[in-house]
Amino acid sequence: MRSEQEMFDLILDIAEMDARIRAVCMNGSRANPNVAKDKYRDYDIVYVVTETGSFLKDKSWISRFGDIAIVQEPDSNDLGWGQKADYSRSYCWLMLFKDGNRIDLHIQIKEAMEEEYTTDSLTIPLLDKDNILPPIPPSNDKGYWVKKPTKPQYDGCCNEFWWCLNNVAKGIVRDQFPYAMRMYHETVHAELDKMLEWYIGVNSGFTVTVGMWGKYFKKYLPDELYQLYTKTYSSFEVLWTTIFAACELFRTVAPLVGKHFGYVYNKSDDDNMMNYLIKMRNNEF
Repeated sequence: MRSEQEMFDLILDIAEMDARIRAVCMNGSRANPNVAKDKYRDYDIVYVVTETGSFLKDKSWISRFGDIAIVQEPDSNDLGWGQKADYSRSYCWLMLFKDGNRIDLHIQIKEAMEEEYTTDSLTIPLLDKDNILPPIPPSNDKGYWVKKPTKPQYDGCCNEFWWCLNNVAKGIVRDQFPYAMRMYHETVHAELDKMLEWYIGVNSGFTVTVGMWGKYFKKYLPDELYQLYTKTYSSFEVLWTTIFAACELFRTVAPLVGKHFGYVYNKSDDDNMMNYLIKMRNNEF
C-alpha cells in the first residue's frame, strides 16, 4: 500500500502539472482531527477545474492515480438510477486501487465550488493557484455533530421501532426470510441506531459525531451497551462468511440475468473485489 505521503504527493503533482486544475481541497475523515488515523481512510479530494468536458471526454486520465481495481461513477445516469446531474458543473469518480488505497475524486468548476466550499466544516485547502478558495475556519467536525431530536422525532422513533416489530414477527412465523430480515435491519434497527445517536448526544452535550451509520458507536457508548449492541448483529467472523456467501450467490445469478438480456457480466470487478476482500480479511495490505 502506498504511504500517505506518496498519495498526497501524487494528488498534488497531478494538480500542479495540469493547467485545467486550479485548486485542490480535501474533505472527509482525513480532514477530521478527531478521527483515529489509520491507513484505510479514503482520500476525499476535490479538484476545482476550469471546465469538466475534457476530463469526461477521455476518462482514462484517472489511471494516472494508480492501478485501479474497481471504479464507481455515482453521478452517471445508470448508477444514479436516472437522477439528472449537470456534468458541466461537477463529476465524481470513486476509485479503489489494487494496493488498497481509495480516492473519492470530485471535479467541479469554480461556480460550483463557491456554492459548496464553506458548507462542509470538514474541509482543508491543499492547493490554490489563483487564490480562489474562500477563507474558512480550521477543519472540524461540528457540522456532523448529533442533532437534538424534537418531540415528534423522538415519539416517531419510539413508535416506529415498536410498531414495525409486528411485521418482523409475522415474517418469521410465515417463513418469509427476506421480508423479516429487511424489515428488521432496514426499518427497526434503523430506529435503534437513531435512538443510540441521541443517547450519545445527551451524554456528550451534543458535541460529537457518531460517523456514518454509527461507525464510532464503540468509541462513545459505554462498553456494556456496545456489547449489547453487537448482539443485535452477527459477529464479525460470521459477517465475513455471509459476505462471501453473498458474493457467490451474486456471481451465480448475475451472469444468468445478463445472458438473458445480452448484457456482459463485469468479471473484472468480481475478481478484483474478491482479491481485495480476501486481503482485507487476512490483513495483507
